[in-house]
Amino acid sequence: MDSATSGSVIIDKKDISKFNKKELTKYRREDIGFVFQFYNLVQNLTALENVELATQICRHPLDPKVMLEKVGLKDRLKNFPSQLSGGEQQRVAIARAIAKNPKLLLCDEPTGALDYKTGKQILQLLQDTCRKEKMTVIIITHNSALTPMADRVIHFKNGTAFDIQINETPTPISQIEW
Repeated sequence: MDSATSGSVIIDKKDISKFNKKELTKYRREDIGFVFQFYNLVQNLTALENVELATQICRHPLDPKVMLEKVGLKDRLKNFPSQLSGGEQQRVAIARAIAKNPKLLLCDEPTGALDYKTGKQILQLLQDTCRKEKMTVIIITHNSALTPMADRVIHFKNGTAFDIQINETPTPISQIEW
């Protein structure tokens, strides 16, 4: 996301690879949500405060409490990251990213620390949010069993896209098994 080594990065008909540092920072703040493999939660803020923090820097945020409820953490709003399991911390990070209501949500292994049932619940939330909020969700994963749920699957090798598949009829997440 810092700079393209070759080619261009076109999003919403804008070539963001030509943005200067200030424009790129503004673009990331307003239009992109990130779910990292490492949760990057602020340790001295509660789950709710971690999500609220992200919503303070964007234009049209979603309700932080509602997002935490949707990831199954309704009863953990006042807990600090050290009081949460790894899976719960990951769900706070997901709620934080979605609550920004970004145009583009980048998710790096968003279900990696979650059990099977919770993982499916989170994938359903990502898909539902994508469709309801008109958000583009990109999931980076090594779990190829998830590909039938996607609208589009892009395979990479050595940092280069080598195959793009359009899926006209994505499989419902309830039918995905891994």
